[in-house]
Amino acid sequence: MLTKKTMLAALTAVLLTTPAVAQSSMDHSAHAEGPMADYMATMDTMMESMNGMASSGSADGDFLLMMIPHHQSAIDMAKVELEQGEDPETREMAEKIIAAQEQEITEMKAMLDRLGVEAPE
Repeated sequence: MLTKKTMLAALTAVLLTTPAVAQSSMDHSAHAEGPMADYMATMDTMMESMNGMASSGSADGDFLLMMIPHHQSAIDMAKVELEQGEDPETREMAEKIIAAQEQEITEMKAMLDRLGVEAPE
């Protein structure tokens, strides 16, 4: 039976060793229109920042390094909602997402510092 640590290490290895896969999935915004194009552009930015990312040499560090752009993408998508969305409940959710994801990015950067891994800017 695979442990969580083994599964995480395997996933990280796949993500870090297959830039062609990541590259082929980029440029989502070219196939979308309206607000969807803006949401997809945030995904493209996330993939660009993750593509070719150097490994920290540890599953813990790599997990945190990869999660930071993932969380930033959620923030960027929420900002698109705040710029273009109209539903008060959805806009409120976007505000909550921004606050939560920003806090988690701060925590992840502190964890990387503790691990001796340079955090992305």
